[in-house]
Amino acid sequence: MASDTSALPAKKTIYKFDIKQEVGPALLRIVRQSMEEAQRLDADLIVVHMNTYGGQLDAADSIRTRLLRSPVPVYVFVDNNAISAGALIAIAADKIYMCDGASFGAATVVDQTGKPLPDKYQSFMRALMRSTAESHGRDTLVAAGDTVYTWRRDPLIAEAMVDPRTVVEGVVDSSRVLTLTTEEALRLGYCEGRAASIAEMLAAEGVAEYEMHAFELTPLERLIGWLVNPALQGLLIMAMIGGIYFEFRTPGIGFPLIVALLAALLYFAPLYLEGLAAHWEILLFVAGIVLIALEIFVIPGFGVAGVTGALCMVAGLTLSLVDNVVFSWDFSYAIRELLRQAALVTISLALAVLMLLWIAPRFLRRTTLEGIALRAEQSRDEGFVSVSLPDSLPGSTGTALTMLRPSGKVLVDGRSYDAVAQYGYIEKGDTVRVLRTEAGQLYVTRPGNRPTQNPTAYED
Repeated sequence: MASDTSALPAKKTIYKFDIKQEVGPALLRIVRQSMEEAQRLDADLIVVHMNTYGGQLDAADSIRTRLLRSPVPVYVFVDNNAISAGALIAIAADKIYMCDGASFGAATVVDQTGKPLPDKYQSFMRALMRSTAESHGRDTLVAAGDTVYTWRRDPLIAEAMVDPRTVVEGVVDSSRVLTLTTEEALRLGYCEGRAASIAEMLAAEGVAEYEMHAFELTPLERLIGWLVNPALQGLLIMAMIGGIYFEFRTPGIGFPLIVALLAALLYFAPLYLEGLAAHWEILLFVAGIVLIALEIFVIPGFGVAGVTGALCMVAGLTLSLVDNVVFSWDFSYAIRELLRQAALVTISLALAVLMLLWIAPRFLRRTTLEGIALRAEQSRDEGFVSVSLPDSLPGSTGTALTMLRPSGKVLVDGRSYDAVAQYGYIEKGDTVRVLRTEAGQLYVTRPGNRPTQNPTAYED
């Protein structure tokens, strides 16, 4: 238990940060930075201004651990609400003050629809609440020769905030989850006092002279919070896919690649900082791009590499949106969360395809954007003509100018033509017969050749 502020020097350094948002990775990062800054300033007291309805359990557990292990005393001022994960964090503080009309409790673990999760989650949360309350120790009272130990914060009350089956005599029966009002929290030892403001709380603790430092969101923190918006993430996926598509379709390295790289950075960087995207998930997305590039430029057709690459890209985008810790809790819940994020990625990809097939060509017709796409036409009037081969060539004979295996050059009626051996290989100087013309080249064979089971063999 941290020492009381009355024992501190008269002039005190106080560091304040807010918990007024959903408890999650972003808040965990703020708490970590705030507590590190408080220690650098050699603060005498950390004040948490709380008004939250809760959030993610793993983030709340990490925050309450930091508060319990803080070498600097931590006071929480509950301004209206300390609900669910907020209650767990508040109990970890050395002292709690609440304003009139505040609520404290209701810590049952629920999913995003408000439905209680399986009992393994509730069991873990019950243990967290009990152990956090127990960490504040017990008071020893000796009366009439009897020694009585009283918890400073009763663990059973903390458990009743999670489990409606927990009965606390004179406080709550087995029909509801416990939520305390300010008066009830004062009576039950879950609140050290009532205050209308932080200044009033400090005055109640005898802190008259102090220097207040407060955490402020940097522009980067605000940008990260904006970038993790699902709607914007969908737009970034569309920008990535569109940029990659146009880059593959145009020579060299240009504007589409810059757009794709910038979109990928804005998509993955915030998720990585939030603790959602792991290294391997980002590498999975990059591997998908590499496989698709190999399919387009190295491997003919669209086969295993292309399909695998597309699946790797989708998997990387989807898994980066899911906190991996859920897989160690409840696999069925993790699958539901995975499918929810996969729906976001799939819809974004579908819209990206629609953009490429319909929106992009019309958008690029604007005169201000003509430089982005190549739309030049090779017309006959400008001298561009296709290769025209005489209709009399099929059935003619000639000589192989080079070895055909299977392509090369042949001489027919005194003219040189590109040719492809229909069956097997043809040596230089061999007589050839033209079977047909196609795509500006001849398909030839040696007179008397017939296809065999071995396509590289031939018969005279």
